[in-house]
Amino acid sequence: MSLYQELKRRNVLRVGAAYVVFSWLVVQVAETLFPVYGLSDAAIRLVVAVLAVGFLPVLIFAWVFELTPEGLKKERDIDRSSSITPHTARRLDRVIMVVLGLALTIFAFDKFVLTPQREAARSAQQAAALEQVRSEAQSEARAEAESSVPDLGERSIAVLAFEDLSPEGDQEYLGDGLAEELLNLLAAIPELKVISRTSAFAYKGKDVNLMQVGEDLGVRHVLEGSVRKAGNVVRITAQLIDTRTDTHLWSKTYDRALDDLFAVQDDIAGTVVEQLKLTLLGDVPTTRKADPEAYALFLRARALRDRDNPEDLAQAEELLRRALAMDPAFARAWVALASTTDQQMRNGVGDLEEGLALQDTYLTRALELAPDLAEAYAGLGWLEWVWHNDLQAAASHYARAVSLDPSEADTAGLFLYTLGRVEESLPYFERAARADPVSATAHSNLGAALLNTGQTGRAIDELDTAIMLSPTRYQTHFLKGLALMLEGKPAEALAVFNEEPDETFRAHGQAIAHYDLGQMADYQEAFDRLVEREKDAYSSEIALVCAWIRDADCAFYWMEKEWAREGSSGWAHFPSNPHLERIADDPRWLPFLRKVGIAPEQLAAIRFEVAGPDEAPGAP
Repeated sequence: MSLYQELKRRNVLRVGAAYVVFSWLVVQVAETLFPVYGLSDAAIRLVVAVLAVGFLPVLIFAWVFELTPEGLKKERDIDRSSSITPHTARRLDRVIMVVLGLALTIFAFDKFVLTPQREAARSAQQAAALEQVRSEAQSEARAEAESSVPDLGERSIAVLAFEDLSPEGDQEYLGDGLAEELLNLLAAIPELKVISRTSAFAYKGKDVNLMQVGEDLGVRHVLEGSVRKAGNVVRITAQLIDTRTDTHLWSKTYDRALDDLFAVQDDIAGTVVEQLKLTLLGDVPTTRKADPEAYALFLRARALRDRDNPEDLAQAEELLRRALAMDPAFARAWVALASTTDQQMRNGVGDLEEGLALQDTYLTRALELAPDLAEAYAGLGWLEWVWHNDLQAAASHYARAVSLDPSEADTAGLFLYTLGRVEESLPYFERAARADPVSATAHSNLGAALLNTGQTGRAIDELDTAIMLSPTRYQTHFLKGLALMLEGKPAEALAVFNEEPDETFRAHGQAIAHYDLGQMADYQEAFDRLVEREKDAYSSEIALVCAWIRDADCAFYWMEKEWAREGSSGWAHFPSNPHLERIADDPRWLPFLRKVGIAPEQLAAIRFEVAGPDEAPGAP
C-alpha cells in the first residue's frame, strides 16, 4: 500500500483538514471577540502561531492512534479486519462540514454586521477625539496669538472655499481658485490676520456653523461664497460674516463674464478692507491680470496639480502649456509649470537634468515678466536647496520671497531649521501653526523643531496633534518615537514607530528602538530591511541608524555613499539631527561636513536676512 493510501486509510488527511477548518473557526472567533475585550492584534497573532505549531503533532497523533469503540488505541495493535476507520471517516466529513459552516457564518456575520459597526464606532470616536484636540489646539493658538499680536483679534479673517453651484457641478476648480486668490490678496495686507489655505479649506464640502469655524480658527470674520457658471457668464456670490454674532456684514452677487473675474476679486478685497475698517499703510492689493481663458486653464491646472499623481500632473502640464500659448506673459503660469515639473520629477517622471533645466528656465522667465513675484523666488529657493544643494543661493531666493510676500514666512522657519538655527526657526514654526491650526504639517514641523531644541514634552504634544489631524501622514509617528527615545523610553517609542506609515522611517525607528532595548536579532532584521530599501536611494537614513548606535565606520560609509549619489538631497536634516551628536567627536566628522558644505562655520556664513517674525509684515 502506498503512503498516500495509508494516510487516507488512517484518516490522517481528514484529521488535517478538520484541524485546518477548526483553526480557521478559532481565528474567526478571536478576530471577532478579541477587539471587544481590548486585546490587540498581537493576541490574535499568538493564537495563529499556537494553532500552526499544533498542526504537525495532530497529524502524528492521527497516524499513530485510532479511535475504536473501546477508545483510543495504537494503530499497530488493531486488527485491520475489525478497524472502523471508514465509519470514523464519515463522521470526520460531517464534522468538517459543520465546522466549516460555522466558520463561514461567523465570517459573514463579522464582515457584514460587526465590521461596519466597529468602523462606524471607530470613525465616531476618532472624529470626537479630533474635535476635542482641534478645539484645545485652537484655544491655545488663540491665546498665544492674542498675547503676541493683540491688535489683530478684531481684524482677522478666514476665506472658505467657494461652493460650486453650477448645474453640471464641474466648476469646483473655479470656486477654489477664486477663494485662494482672495486669500492671497488679503494675506498681503499687513494689518490683517488671514488664516492659511489648508485650515480654511478644511471645511470644504461640509455643513458648518460659521460661529464654530470662527472659534476653531480664532478669527472674527469669515468670507464665504459660491460660483455658478452658465456659458461665459459666472454668478459669484460673496458674503462677509461676523462669527461672534453670526451676522452678515456685507453680501453681494456679481453676474460677470469670465474676463471680468479680476475686477470681481479686487472689488471683494476692497470691500473687506472697508467693512473691517482697516487703516492701510498703502493701497489695497490688486490681482495680477492675465488672459481670461488662460486664467481659467491655470485654475484647472492648479487643481489637478494638487492631486499629485502622474495622470493629473500630465494633464496639468498640458493645460498650463495651453494657457501660456494664449498668454505668454502670464508669470504665475510659468511658476505653476515649474512646480508641476518638480512634482513630476519627484514622482520619477522625466529626465532629472532636463527637468532641473526646465524649472530654472520657467522660473527665470516668470521673474523677467514679474520681478516682484514671491512664489517664483520661492521656487528658485527650492530648486537650489533640494536639487542643487546650494544653500547660499537658496537662502538669497527665500529671503527675497519672504520680503515680498509675508505668506511665504513659514519658509523662513524651514530654512533656518535646515541651517541648524533651530532656536531661530521656532517663532516662525509657532506662528505657522497658529495661522494654520488644523494643518498636520504645521504642527509636525513645530514638533520637529521643538524636538531638536530638547523640548521633547512640547514636541510630543505638537506631534500628537499632528497625528490626530492626519493619522496617515508620513514621518510624524517617527518624530514622536524619536522624542520618546530621547526621553529614554525605547519601549514606548517602539510602539509608536510600529504605527509609522512610511516603511523607511518605520524600519529606521524600529532599528534604533530594538537596539536600545538590547533586542539585537530584531535590530538586525529592521536594519537589514532599511538597507535593502534605501541602499541605492536615501542612504543617509542608514547612516543615521549607524550614528545612533555609535558605529562611526558604518555611518561614514553610508554618508559617503549618499554624498556620491547624483542629485542627493539627504543633507537637509543633518545640521540639527540628534543622531549625529553621537559621532560628532570622530576626527572624520568636521572634514566630512566641510566637504558637503554644511560645517558649522559654513552654515553660519550663509546670510539669510529677513525681518524677525514679530516685525515681519503681515506676520499672523
